[in-house]
Amino acid sequence: MHLQDRLGDTVKIRLHQYLSRTGHFKTKAKAKQAVWDGKITIGNKIVKDISYEFNPSKREVRIGDLPLNIPTEYTYFILNKPEGVICSRINKHERLLGKKSVFELFSDCTDRKISDSLVTVGRLDEGTTGLLIVTNDGSLVNEISNPSNNIGKTYNLRVAHKITSEDISSLTEGIEIYHSDDESRTSYTTRPAKVSKISDYDVEITIYEGKKRQIRRMLEALGNRVLFLHRASIGDLDLEEYSIDPGEYVEVDRKEITGKI
Repeated sequence: MHLQDRLGDTVKIRLHQYLSRTGHFKTKAKAKQAVWDGKITIGNKIVKDISYEFNPSKREVRIGDLPLNIPTEYTYFILNKPEGVICSRINKHERLLGKKSVFELFSDCTDRKISDSLVTVGRLDEGTTGLLIVTNDGSLVNEISNPSNNIGKTYNLRVAHKITSEDISSLTEGIEIYHSDDESRTSYTTRPAKVSKISDYDVEITIYEGKKRQIRRMLEALGNRVLFLHRASIGDLDLEEYSIDPGEYVEVDRKEITGKI
């Protein structure tokens, strides 16, 4: 049973409050932006007012073709993400290109309404492997993803060229990275990281933020290139403790995660 089934026929809720409780959005800001961008429909009509009030028991909310429900039971998975899958829902164009989504790994194991509400806590790009938390608990997503909580994410990587002591210092102190889109090129200085040199070509690095393709861009800023990237842990939540192969997952409870992060 979902919250809208328990609210009755008279209770209304503001749209942005409803969306933030579905678990679909990683931050409240992203939920609001989806409304402003015209991606949200209520009863098959686009609504762009985040304060719009409606009765969820009478009108269905969707983003694209995906229904958005507020779960009454939260589910938590630890996934060993394999290479070659993306951390978002597949659209028609991506499917034609042969892309695969991490959510397809859960399609046969949970109730459809639960699997449709799952999101990843942060994202790993298509070529990155390792620890991924998958849940429908939006509050946990926000808690772990918020940079102000200073939760470290540790990665093992192999690079194309030898790592120097100067490279280690730059990565440790923070390095200017760049992002380009169709209209502009912006720069950002990363926060200090913990870096350990394992060999001339292998490094362990812990970062406390999660910019898009951040570690790859950090190494590119040094004139290097990442050949292999694997997330080993989030806080003290270590993937090795679960002994699961790439593509496999284990269901845990919330305390299993929050007690180690």
